[in-house]
Amino acid sequence: MTAQQIVFMAILVGGLYLFVSEKLRIDVSAMLVLLALVVTGTLDSKDALAGFSSEPAIIIAAVFVISGALSATGITERIGQWVGRASGGREWRTIAVVMPTVAALSAFTHHVMVTAMMLPILIRHAKEKNLPASRLLMPMSLAASLGTTLTLISAPAFLIADNMLERATHEGLGIFSITPIGLALVAVGMIYMQLTRWLLPRRSGEQSDDDYMRVERYRTELLVVQGGAWATRTLLELRKAIGPNVKVLGWLRDGTERKDLTDSSPLLGGDLLLIETDADELKSLHEHPGLDLNAITRFGAKTTDEHEGSPQLLQAVVAPGSEFIGRSIRELDFAHQFGVVVAGLWRREGTVAPRLSDTRLREGDLLVLWGVPSRFSELAAHHGFLMLMPFRGEGMRRLRAPLAMLILIATIVLAVTEWIPAPLAFLAGAVAMVVLKCVDITRAYREIDVRIFVMIAGVIPLGIAMEQTGTAKLLATGLHHFVAGLPSLTILLVMFSLAALLTQIMSDSATTALLGPIAISLAQELGMPATPFVVCTALGAVVAFLTPIGHHGNLLILGPGQYKFGDFLRIGLPLTALVAAVCAWMARWLWLGGPLIPHFA
Repeated sequence: MTAQQIVFMAILVGGLYLFVSEKLRIDVSAMLVLLALVVTGTLDSKDALAGFSSEPAIIIAAVFVISGALSATGITERIGQWVGRASGGREWRTIAVVMPTVAALSAFTHHVMVTAMMLPILIRHAKEKNLPASRLLMPMSLAASLGTTLTLISAPAFLIADNMLERATHEGLGIFSITPIGLALVAVGMIYMQLTRWLLPRRSGEQSDDDYMRVERYRTELLVVQGGAWATRTLLELRKAIGPNVKVLGWLRDGTERKDLTDSSPLLGGDLLLIETDADELKSLHEHPGLDLNAITRFGAKTTDEHEGSPQLLQAVVAPGSEFIGRSIRELDFAHQFGVVVAGLWRREGTVAPRLSDTRLREGDLLVLWGVPSRFSELAAHHGFLMLMPFRGEGMRRLRAPLAMLILIATIVLAVTEWIPAPLAFLAGAVAMVVLKCVDITRAYREIDVRIFVMIAGVIPLGIAMEQTGTAKLLATGLHHFVAGLPSLTILLVMFSLAALLTQIMSDSATTALLGPIAISLAQELGMPATPFVVCTALGAVVAFLTPIGHHGNLLILGPGQYKFGDFLRIGLPLTALVAAVCAWMARWLWLGGPLIPHFA
């Protein structure tokens, strides 16, 4: 080994220690590795910073924004709710519906976001249908990971693999180059989970009471604005537009509750709907054209002044022994006392009066207040409130859902047809989502997981340094002696297995960045195309299900499903072996001219 290779190996070992031990955040570790490569002269500054302007970093940032827009417009939520309805009450049917749907979503959005979206839906479905949550959550999480193999853009590891192949061979991967493998993996995964359901534990999930993963339900009154978009349209149309998270408890017209009005009855300006909903929907309804929260419409003008700033929503908890306890919201007249409006109320248990203003407050009641920030300091100092908290609801932009879908389709078409380069296509799609107000700019930036972006930018130079120092060729030569004379299918399985083991202690991106150059050098030693070796390496890093720590999606379901480490190993070990065989077989067929159908002589 040369001195430069020894220095690189020392940096690599140090980086692996930081990645595995997690003594520092993974993005910080990646930056330390990058700086070490520059300080030691292993890389120049241009190559060291190449990761920040690389195609994988640009695409992953854009995909986060697009995913956020799909969530903000309610598209992902609608799909999740449809899954719940289509699943029925049988375990096998739920798995059969959930897995392909989740896989399809994960092909174009971040799989962790999909898992997080589906988690409360499946827990609620399991409770309603009296099904063990643990029998549903693991198939869902596995499908989310398998779905990332349907397109090149859904996992950072594939983008890094594409970047390596482009540098080494000048022939990268197309967005759907790995789709045949992905389709086979999703199909195999679905069949496997149906046949091995008996291996899944039967546990209902921790904290299975109503408070777990249940969105807080606020009581409020929704006003149909005179001359607005919803006047004369039916309640059924409104239900479809605002989603099933809004529960209509009553309908008032001219101050009188009308029991004779149904879903097919037209709404009139001035009608009041007594509703129960979650935080996101409450804020969405306040911002929805043609609708507003009744209290804000009635008293908002009395409490705000254009010179005091923009009104905001805030939450306040009624304190023990508060002077508000036992008095109705109407009596307390918060608009006069504090210059704020009570727009909604959440109560842990007990009844709430049909009209919000008639509700007598209790200790622990959570009030949603609307007013200007300059008035909040007085509220914070008042002994009647235990605490003030920001209102965490995210307004949904449902009316822009068709536009968001159109932008997503256009982005994919532009990238697939290569009319413009894929990074620019996805960047344009992200910008269009913001400019056309499918997602606001603040949320768009918040959706970008900076840790993943920085980590990708940091590990790409690691692969470059491995190539430039000749370390990749050195390790590939050693591996070549080990696999010399073995069939190509076996060698592909070896590369998959190495990545599958390493990704249990490292991220899929770091694993691909480390093993990718070795795979390319090995292919060159063997005189074969590099693509199948790099692809199998990336697949091993992405779809190895040996432990719960290998994928963030599995970590999300670990607690709610009350899973144990052994549960993942029992299900994951046979599945990983099966997935490895499918990946190697399909890669050999796609790039090495191997048979698709086995020949038995």
